[in-house]
Amino acid sequence: MIFLYTLIIFALFFLLAGIGYIFQKKVINGSCGGLANVGVDKVCSCEKPCFKRRIKNKIAELRGDKGQD
Repeated sequence: MIFLYTLIIFALFFLLAGIGYIFQKKVINGSCGGLANVGVDKVCSCEKPCFKRRIKNKIAELRGDKGQD
């Protein structure tokens, strides 16, 4: 019975969110600042990242430097 109530509540939420989107054309936004506000600077917190992570970090660093020239 609790499952049925929960299912109905979720269905109503999505229905109302859909109706709100149709009328206002506004999407649900994320939190203000995301993880930066709680002190998480990066996803990978390893002291020595794996090879794939180092490559991704280097590519991101190079892409960021290109925009500042």
